Amino acid sequence: MTVESTAARTPRRSAGTKAGTTGAKRTTSKKAAGAGKSAGPALVQLLTPEGKRVKNAEFDRYVDGITAEELRGLYRDMVLTRRFDAEATALQRQGELGLWASLLGQEAAQIGSGRALRDDDYVFPTYREHGVAWCRGVDPTNLLGMFRGVNNGGWDPNGNNFHLYTIVIGSQTLHATGYAMGITKDGSDSAVIAYFGDGASSQGDVAEAFTFSAVYNAPVVFFCQNNQWAISEPTEKQSRVPLYQRAQGFGFPGVRVDGNDVLANLAVTKWALERARAGEGPTLVEAFTYRMGAHTTSDDPTRYRGDEERLAWEAKDPILRLRRFLESANHADEGFFAELESESEALGKRVREAVRAMPDPDHFAIFENVYADGHALVDEERAQFAAYQASFADADGGK
Repeated sequence: MTVESTAARTPRRSAGTKAGTTGAKRTTSKKAAGAGKSAGPALVQLLTPEGKRVKNAEFDRYVDGITAEELRGLYRDMVLTRRFDAEATALQRQGELGLWASLLGQEAAQIGSGRALRDDDYVFPTYREHGVAWCRGVDPTNLLGMFRGVNNGGWDPNGNNFHLYTIVIGSQTLHATGYAMGITKDGSDSAVIAYFGDGASSQGDVAEAFTFSAVYNAPVVFFCQNNQWAISEPTEKQSRVPLYQRAQGFGFPGVRVDGNDVLANLAVTKWALERARAGEGPTLVEAFTYRMGAHTTSDDPTRYRGDEERLAWEAKDPILRLRRFLESANHADEGFFAELESESEALGKRVREAVRAMPDPDHFAIFENVYADGHALVDEERAQFAAYQASFADADGGK
């Protein structure tokens, strides 16, 4: 079985062995994982990096009926999401955005899981789920408005069943658990999914969410995108066991899926959501993937990881993998790819023009709604800020 229940056990590393105690050990471990020589436990995979379809007795039934049109749709989602992400990175480098958290390399995990959801399911993202936002119908420019500092999210969470981005690491897992407990009391058969990363898996909020969701049998899927680096911290410094095995201690199943395989992510997420709807409680999905870019545009990944590791994972590119499958199965021709390339460029242009046209927010809006009845300290800070703003006009001769 690939899926491990609470009764499953995997031998742990000897207690006398220290994980990541030297830089050499860390580099060796990461290179092995990157090259695919020792990526840990078996993972659910339906498409190999070469684009070959492989059978899986447990999860094939969730994608066996998928049509060529739907496969092209998954490919289109990933391509357009990557194009949008690349444009956002360029805009930040040009000073148009304050910061950007790229999803480069994680498109399959996000699109696969995002397309497994029903409209009435509710999503609790962190701050990198641009592909999931795309699947939920959130306009990309709304995401960029937040990173430009002109809105606080820009979309109505209830309009798309997609919560606003969460910057506080891991806290959204508790929000998702509480929401899932609530819809259970309402008698709904909807499900909830919470996205977080390998770094967030070490947060206390995540452990609390696991505890409450298990005890109350909440219909929530915990979707961990293990891109193997929590900024500069490798996963081996986050856990002594594969992350999906953490579910065992809380009493619910965990499964590791090839995070660069969009079909596997679609199938595994459908399975986990099916469990939730059937009243079987939470599931932890660990999408084993790789962050091919920087943690954010303020990060320099060359300071803590090597080119060999990155190149090994580029060979497993999720978009190239699905393209190879589409071509080998005659599900797409050159006309489709050419048309998509044009659509991709048009999206980049639309996003770029929309961001540059965004009006600046009211500088004094930050002082509003801090207290229901106002506050003397806020009034003082507003006056100081007004004086600071006025100093620029005085320096410019009142112009």
